[in-house]
Amino acid sequence: MGNDKTNMIIAVVLSLAVLLGWNYFVSAPQVERQRQEQAAKQAQAAKDGPAASPREGGPAAPLPGTLPGAPAGSPALAASRAEALARSPRVKIDTPALAGSVALKGGRIDDVLLKNYHETVDNSSPRIELLSPTGSANPYYAEFGWVGQNAGPLPGGDTLWTAEGDVLTPQKPLVLTWDNGAGLTFRRTITVDDKFMFTVADAVENKGGNAVTLYPYGLVSRWGKPHTQGYYVLHEGLIGVLGDQGLQEYTYDKLAKENPLGAPGTRGHSWTGVTGGFLGITDKYWAAAAIPDQAAPYTGSFTERDEGATKVYQASSLGEAKQLAPGASVQASQRLFAGAKEVGAIDGYEKSLGIKRFDLLIDWGWFYFITKPMFKALDFFYRLFGNFGVSILVVTLILKLFFLPIANRSYVSMAKMKAVQPEMTAIRERYGDDKVKQQQAMMELYKKEKINPVAGCWPVLVQIPVFFALYKVLFVTIEMRHAPFFGWIRDLAAPDPTSLFNLFGLLPYTPPDFLHLGIWPLIMGVTMFVQMKMNPAPPDPVQAQVFTFMPIIFTFMLGSFPAGLVIYWAWNNTLSVIQQYVIMRRNGVKVELWDNLRSTFSRTPKAAKAKS
Repeated sequence: MGNDKTNMIIAVVLSLAVLLGWNYFVSAPQVERQRQEQAAKQAQAAKDGPAASPREGGPAAPLPGTLPGAPAGSPALAASRAEALARSPRVKIDTPALAGSVALKGGRIDDVLLKNYHETVDNSSPRIELLSPTGSANPYYAEFGWVGQNAGPLPGGDTLWTAEGDVLTPQKPLVLTWDNGAGLTFRRTITVDDKFMFTVADAVENKGGNAVTLYPYGLVSRWGKPHTQGYYVLHEGLIGVLGDQGLQEYTYDKLAKENPLGAPGTRGHSWTGVTGGFLGITDKYWAAAAIPDQAAPYTGSFTERDEGATKVYQASSLGEAKQLAPGASVQASQRLFAGAKEVGAIDGYEKSLGIKRFDLLIDWGWFYFITKPMFKALDFFYRLFGNFGVSILVVTLILKLFFLPIANRSYVSMAKMKAVQPEMTAIRERYGDDKVKQQQAMMELYKKEKINPVAGCWPVLVQIPVFFALYKVLFVTIEMRHAPFFGWIRDLAAPDPTSLFNLFGLLPYTPPDFLHLGIWPLIMGVTMFVQMKMNPAPPDPVQAQVFTFMPIIFTFMLGSFPAGLVIYWAWNNTLSVIQQYVIMRRNGVKVELWDNLRSTFSRTPKAAKAKS
C-alpha cells in the first residue's frame, strides 16, 4: 500500500523540516547576531577603555567578570559538608519549604535543603541539598554586596557579620550589621517567604568625611561542573532573562568556549544596560537565581573562571553607581530564588513581584505555546482526580475529541482509498513501468472519487507537537517527578521499572539498559501493532516487512522513555483504533484487522493458500 508509505514519509519529512527550518532560519541567526553584537561591543570597549561611572570624572565601574564570589585562594576541602558548615557561625533557616542556614562569615546564603523533596521516591531518603558552602565537595551559593572605590574595606567572603536574631523564618527576618572601621556601616536585612524566595536589602550609612561610590551586586556561584543528563531537549547550566536581550541559556561546555572577560583566567559573556529579568544556574528540577531590582539598569554576566584545578561558574548582576555623600545613606534591594521549579510558584513570583519572564526559568522549549497549556490542562485534571496518570488519560481523550473533525476527514479519506484499492491495482497493472501515466491516472481517480491522498498524514502531523509537548512536560516539570500512577508505576517521569528479560522481577537479574522493556512499553507495542493491522498489508514485500517490525522497534525505543509518555501513546493508539474502526464501518469499508491478524499468525503462508 504505497499511500501508507507516502504518508509516513511526508510526516517525517515535514516534522524534520519544521525543526531544522526553525533552527536554521530563526534560532541560529539570532544567536549569531547576538554574538556579533557582543563582540562589537567588547571590541569598542577595549578601544575606548573602561567605562566611566555616571558621575563625570568619577571612578571607573568594575568590569564584568571581576566581581567577588570566593575568598582569596581556593578554600581547603572539608572532610564533610557538616564540617564545612561548622567553619562559620550560622543563623538557622526554617520555613515550610526550606531548611538550612545563613553564614555569618561572608553573609552568604550557602546552605539550603528542600524539605519536601527527596532523592528517591522513598520519603526516608535524604532531602535534596541545593546550596552548599565553600570547603564542601561542591560549593554552590548566593552572595550579595557592594563593590566600589574610595570606600575602605568592603564586606566580602571573609567578613564576619553580627546577627540580630538566631533564626530566619517567614515571620522573622534576619538583620546583619558590619562596620568597616573607615566610616561606613553596612546593614543587611534578609527575609524569606514560605516557598523559595529570599529578599536581601542592603543599606550603607556614611559616617566618614569623604564621598564614596558603590555598586550593588548579586551573584550565584557554583564550583565544579555538576553531573548533567545531557539531553538535547533539556537545558542545564546558566540561564537568565536579561531585559530586551530576552532569554539567554549557556551550557557549561558552551561557556568554556567564550572569549576572555574581566579578570585573568575568566571567560564569559556580558550584557550592559539591562533592565528587568534574572540570572542564575539551573538543573533539571532545581535552580538558584539572583534577581536584581526590576526597575534599575544593571550589567549581567555569565562567567567561567579557573580556581586551581576547579572550574567556577558564576551568574552575576552589577548595578549602577550609587553616590554616598558624608552623612548620607544608600540602599539596594535584590532577591534570590533558591528551590524547586514548581510551575505555580514560578508563575506566582512573576506576577506578584513583576519579575520579567520569570516563567522561562522552566525549560518549556520551542513549543512553549503548546507545552505550557498542556501542563495547565494536566494540572487541572490532576487537582480533580489526584493522579497525574489519570490526568494524562483524560487530556488525551479531550485532545482526541478536539481534533475529531480533522481525524474524521482523514479516516474517511483513508476509507475511500481502501474502497478504490482494486481500481488502483488495475491502474498499476495497466500502465506497468510508465510512472507518468500511472500517476496521471491515479490523480484522475482521486479527483473523481474526491479523495485527498495526503489526508492520512494529518493525524500524524497533529500528534507530533502534542507528543513533543507532553514529552517536555513529563521530562522537565517537577510536578511529574515521583508522581505515581497505579500498580508498579511510582514515577511517571521515569521509565517503567519492570523488564521482560528478568520476567518482571521474578529472576535475580538486572538487564542492561538496551534490553530494558517494561510492561507498559509492551502494551504500547501491542496497541501499535493492532493499529497497523487495521489497514491492508502493503503489496510491496519490503514495505510489509518494515510495517511488521515497526511496532517492535518502537517498543524497544520507548522502553527507556518516561512511563507517562508510554501510557499516553498506548492510550492514544487505543482511541485511534476505536475511532478508525467506527468510521470504516460507517463508510461500508471492510475492516482488515481480523483478516490481517489471522494471516499474521497463520502457519500457512498466503502464497500457499492462494495456490490451493
